[in-house]
Amino acid sequence: MRILYGVPSEGMGHATRSKVVVQHLLDQGHDVRIATSDRAHTFLEQSFPGRTFKIEGFHLKYDQGTVSKWASFKLLLKSAPESLKTNLEQFRKVNRDFHPEVIISDFESFTYYFAKVHGLPLVSVDNMQVINRCQLDISVPDAERESYLLAKGIIKAKVPYCDRYLVSAFFQATPCKKNTEIITPILRDKILQAKESRKDHILVYQTSSSQDDMVPGLQSVWREKFLVYGFNRDEDHGNVQLKKFSEDGFIEDLASCKGVVTNGGYSLISEAVYLHKPILSFPIGGQFEQFLNGAQVERMGYGRRHETFHPDHVKSFLYDLEKFQEKVSTYSQDGNKSTFEAIDRFLASPEVQEELDEEED
Repeated sequence: MRILYGVPSEGMGHATRSKVVVQHLLDQGHDVRIATSDRAHTFLEQSFPGRTFKIEGFHLKYDQGTVSKWASFKLLLKSAPESLKTNLEQFRKVNRDFHPEVIISDFESFTYYFAKVHGLPLVSVDNMQVINRCQLDISVPDAERESYLLAKGIIKAKVPYCDRYLVSAFFQATPCKKNTEIITPILRDKILQAKESRKDHILVYQTSSSQDDMVPGLQSVWREKFLVYGFNRDEDHGNVQLKKFSEDGFIEDLASCKGVVTNGGYSLISEAVYLHKPILSFPIGGQFEQFLNGAQVERMGYGRRHETFHPDHVKSFLYDLEKFQEKVSTYSQDGNKSTFEAIDRFLASPEVQEELDEEED
């Protein structure tokens, strides 16, 4: 079966989990091509040479750890004409050179519209749809209400009317819309194979490199050792060590840490939960999905969520670390089994097979 897989470029979590699913599909004998952009394109082209189409995607701009809606909007307006031209050219190329039969979209618009224009079976595989298609077992505070309504509206409009929605979640979620199925987080093989241990360091991952109060703040918690990723440089600041990104190095530090300090990114939180690591989350402002992930961490007793980074929040998190460790140690999932089974079921479903039969006729 010829499958086109759409991957957004904002954040590398989409690319790393999509790599897992693409490899499964290839192992099953399917012919897969990937549509993506920027860093995700570089990463996936290296993983699957000759199988990627380079498109143009949407990017967010940050200011002191918070999404700048105005700056993001201006960037979109500036890049829109050239992006549209590039994507239209790739649209024609995909149809001419590959002619896909099924579309999988990880919250990605190019492949979604390709499926709709050509009337192809379409399945959504991502975590964002939990906001739109599931009941949320948390209360939304007034301060997050605008962000919640904006996020829900965007998610609802992004990839509507898919044939199936496979919604990834590290927490219990109940679908409230049809054609929706909950799957466990999609984890890299290196995470599944990692050996858990507990050394004396705290792993810190910061999405926005403009968070300039982090290093001095962590230095003030002088009894602890912090390994910090996200600033993309190697520097020694006493008890705070900045580290350039290395997949193997990062996973080793994650698997052996005694706790994780991060924003509210889904992929890292999912990996930390799988490896039974307590989490201190300070979600990026303006991103309700990150607020939701941090709130679920706190609700389940796996750690704490705070609106902003502050040394006192780190200290209170460390004070209750044993309690959080006990709770998160109860988490379990059977690798990526549920995800692979759900995708395979969709590909073998009557609606997909009927579409393929019609095309052959």
